[in-house]
Amino acid sequence: MTVRLLATGLSKSFPNLRVLDACDLSVARSEVVAVRGRSGTGKSTLLHCLGLLDRLDAGTIVLDGEDLTARSPAGRAQARARMIGFVFQAFHLLPDFDVAENILLAARTAGLDLRAARARTDELLATVGLADRRRSRVQTLSGGERQRVALCRALLPQPGLLLADEPTGNLDPETAATVLDQILALARSGGAAVVLVTHDDGVAERADRCLRLDGGRLAPIV
Repeated sequence: MTVRLLATGLSKSFPNLRVLDACDLSVARSEVVAVRGRSGTGKSTLLHCLGLLDRLDAGTIVLDGEDLTARSPAGRAQARARMIGFVFQAFHLLPDFDVAENILLAARTAGLDLRAARARTDELLATVGLADRRRSRVQTLSGGERQRVALCRALLPQPGLLLADEPTGNLDPETAATVLDQILALARSGGAAVVLVTHDDGVAERADRCLRLDGGRLAPIV
């Protein structure tokens, strides 16, 4: 399989705490990698570094052959908007905007053509079963519906890398299974490399590979 994400030597420390210690990770196109580990081991920090939200102390992140860590601050912001999608447990939707407006924020941030983005928004909403909620305010949606809207927003720019931090953690088991199905199907069909942090055994079993973060490094779970 073609490697889409190659992260090497990732190191990140906070005062009196080394979270990542020369950590390496490679993810192929359409591959889903689950990351597990005890609370406080740095799983969310790993995602934040891969998503260019946190600055690394050392290491490189290469996506589709480009070293994103070599970019300027403005260039990293552009990469976050156009090349990386985020799905978080807390949804992070804007309550004063309707469903379509929340999704289209990703297009505006990435500088995408709005006509094409509106068409893709409609396509994504239909795929996740929310075509009839396009103009609904997000506060009228259930938790599962909000997470599906967040997924549509993350996938709108067709990112090469999708990062998901406990994306089903706030959902009941039946809804979580439905949302996970849609995350995996949409990410794989679009060829994204997916890194998913989870404590859930059922979620981890659906991934192509499962890794454990411990002592600042990733190792296979066998």
